[in-house]
Amino acid sequence: MADVIVVGAGPAGLMLAAELRLHGVCVVVLEKEARPPEFVRALGMHSRTMEVLDQRGMLGPFLDAGSTHPAGGFFAGIAKPAPEQLNTTHPYVLGLPQPVTDRLLAEHAVAAGAEIRRGCEVAGLRQDADRVTVALADGSELTARYAVGCDGGRSTVRKSLGVAFPGEPARREMLLGEMEATADPAEITAVVMEIRKTNLWFGVGPVGNGRYRVVVPAAGVVEDRSARTPTLDEVKQQLRGYAGTDFGVHSPRWLSRFGDATRQAEHYRVGRVLLAGDAAHVHPPLGGQGLNLGIQDAVNLGWKLAAAVNGWAPDRLLDTYRAERHPVADSVLTNVRAQSVLMSPDPDGRAMRRLMTELMEFEEVNRLLLEKVLALDVRYDFGAGHPLLGRRMPDLVLKHGRLYELLHRGRGVVLDQTGRLSVTGWADRVDLTVDVSEDLAAPAVLLRPDGHVAWAGEDQPGLAQALARWFGSAS
Repeated sequence: MADVIVVGAGPAGLMLAAELRLHGVCVVVLEKEARPPEFVRALGMHSRTMEVLDQRGMLGPFLDAGSTHPAGGFFAGIAKPAPEQLNTTHPYVLGLPQPVTDRLLAEHAVAAGAEIRRGCEVAGLRQDADRVTVALADGSELTARYAVGCDGGRSTVRKSLGVAFPGEPARREMLLGEMEATADPAEITAVVMEIRKTNLWFGVGPVGNGRYRVVVPAAGVVEDRSARTPTLDEVKQQLRGYAGTDFGVHSPRWLSRFGDATRQAEHYRVGRVLLAGDAAHVHPPLGGQGLNLGIQDAVNLGWKLAAAVNGWAPDRLLDTYRAERHPVADSVLTNVRAQSVLMSPDPDGRAMRRLMTELMEFEEVNRLLLEKVLALDVRYDFGAGHPLLGRRMPDLVLKHGRLYELLHRGRGVVLDQTGRLSVTGWADRVDLTVDVSEDLAAPAVLLRPDGHVAWAGEDQPGLAQALARWFGSAS
C-alpha cells in the first residue's frame, strides 16, 4: 500500500509527488494518458513559481531550457512595462512550453523516488477511516493512506467525491493548435497586428521550425470539449472569417480547444482525499496563471500531507490547505474575469480597456495588477502580528549564502539574527540558521517549507508557540 496516490501527471501532480518524496513519503502517480501530451497548454512560468522551484534547488534546468522575457503586459495584454524593483530575484517571465516543464518535473519526481504509472485511467474511488481505494478502468484497485486529485477540470476524483464545482459556464470558446503556414511571415504578422487592435482573443505566432501557434475564436461552444477535437477545416474556416485568409495553414501537429469557464471546487478536502491544480479550479488562460497556480498549490499541500503521513501534523494542519489556497484561486478567478471583460471586442469592453490603460500609468496600479498575476501579492491569513506574517519571503542575501538554499530540504527554517533562539524539540522538522541579512526587517523569522513567514520576533516563547502550531508537539 502506498502512502499517497496522486491522480494526474500534470504540473501540479508531478510537483506534489516531488514534494512528498522530500519527506520520505511513498507516492504513486497515476496518469490515464499512455505518453505525455505534445500540445502546449501553457507557455511559461511566473516569478512565484520560479521562486518555489528555486527553494527546492530545482530551478537551474528550467532556466537552461527556457528564455526570459519582460514581465510587463501580462494583465489583459495591456502594454505597460513592469514596475521597477519587483520584490523578487526573478522579475521576469520564463518562456517554456509546457511539455518541457512536464518533462523536467517528471524527471525530478522520478529521481526523487516517485513512481509514475502512465496509461492508468482512474474510474472512481472510495475511502474509509484508514485508507483510500482507487478503482482503475481495467478493473484493478490500488490502496493508499491518502489520495490527491490533480486530474484536471473534468476531474474524476472530484466527481467521485461529489464535490460541487460552482462558477460560470463557458460563454466563448477558442480553437488552439500548432501548425505550418505557407503565407509570408511578414504578411501574417501584419494581419495579426491589425486584428488584435480590436480582438485580443486572436493570435497567430511563430514557435520555431516554420510552425505557428494559432488561437482563433470558435464558431460556438460545444457541450463536451473532450469529445470534440477541432479539425483543421474548422480552424481554417474561422481564420478566414476573422482574417480574410487562412494563411495557408496545414500539417497540424496538434489541435485543441478551450473555453472561458471559471469554476472552483467547493471543498479541497473530503476525508483522506484532496484536490489540487485544475481539479480544484478552472479559468481561461489569461495572464498565464493556471500552471503556476497548480504548482503553488502543490508546494502548499506537500509538506502538510507529508506531516500527516509521518504522524507529526498538528490538528487541522491539512485543513489550512483549503483555508489558504481557496482564497488565492478565488483571487485569480476574479482577475481573470476582469481581464476577460477588458479584452472583449464589444464597445463596453473597449471603453473599459481604455480607462484601465490610463489607470495603469500610475505605478501603484500597475504594480498591484502585475503582482496579482505573478502571485507576488499572496499573503496567508495567520492572524494579527508582525507585518511579515503570512507573506512569502523573497530570496534574501545572507552573510553566508542566500535564504532559498536553506529551504532545499523542504523543512521549516528559523533564520535567527540574534543568536539566542533554539529549535530544541523540533530539530527533526525545523532547521536553525544563525545568520544576518541587511534586507530582513525582523530579529528572526520562522519560515514554513513553502517559504511563507509563520512567525517573526525575538522571544523564545513566541517562537515555541509558532513551532507547535505549524510543526506539532516538541519531541
